[in-house]
Amino acid sequence: MDIEELQTFVEVADAGGISPAAIRLGVSKSIVSRRLARLEAELGVQLLARSTRGAGLTEAGVMFRDHAARACAEIEVAKETMLPEGELRGRFRVAAPLSFGPVHFAPVLAEMARQHPRLHIQTCYSDRFVDLIAEGFDCAIRVGNLQDSNLLARRVGPIHGNLFASPDYLKAHGTPETPEELLSHEALMQGTESWHFMDGNRTITIRPQGRFKADNGVALVAAAVAGLGIARVPDGLTHEHVASGALVPVMPHHPPPPAGIYVVRPPSLHPARKVRVLTELLVDCFGQAQPIASATPSR
Repeated sequence: MDIEELQTFVEVADAGGISPAAIRLGVSKSIVSRRLARLEAELGVQLLARSTRGAGLTEAGVMFRDHAARACAEIEVAKETMLPEGELRGRFRVAAPLSFGPVHFAPVLAEMARQHPRLHIQTCYSDRFVDLIAEGFDCAIRVGNLQDSNLLARRVGPIHGNLFASPDYLKAHGTPETPEELLSHEALMQGTESWHFMDGNRTITIRPQGRFKADNGVALVAAAVAGLGIARVPDGLTHEHVASGALVPVMPHHPPPPAGIYVVRPPSLHPARKVRVLTELLVDCFGQAQPIASATPSR
């Protein structure tokens, strides 16, 4: 049984169809279809129910998917053990936040590529929530406070943030001293998220309101500089504006709860060595370093 055919079937099963699987694999739809046809012919069963709307797993396909995924994972582990010590190769797809990923995480990924010339790294920088399994990513770098999920996570370093506003906004609207006072201010937000603050050992949660929303921290910083309201954004995005006086910290005695930088990956018995290597590089870079940022919800 051809491992390439097994891997293709698993991609089709996880992506939900032949077309998205072809994109994830970087091959044509016809190649994916031929591999599936050969696999079905060898097994003597139909794994996919094809229609004009796409392809879905048959009952046999659902049963076979987990066995095929485990076999592929075991073979990947076996391949890694046969490589020269420390060598990595193949494709490595990583999702990272757009707000400060290109500045803070891109150099780490570039160093990983330099150390492993046979490794093909593809990084997607986006502040939207990426579905690692459905979109075929090996792992993601996320910041903030992780939401509950079936993904496995490793914390690689601390990250901090705060509230910021322009002096002109605070002069016109006043400076809030408590989390409750924020409810009468314009909040610059990603969506409808709650904001959490520390009062000693107690956590205070509020649901602020505002008319300006963006799914990108840089955009929220720009809105704060323009005097549109108060933003809860990563420290790493505001240093230049604070130094110039364009932004000032707000309510520093009620900081957001501690957050972190995480590497998250789909659940499996054997994490790929590529993920482990990236994780350790990030730990080396951020684990003992000065915290760089946080305050926006996990991405």
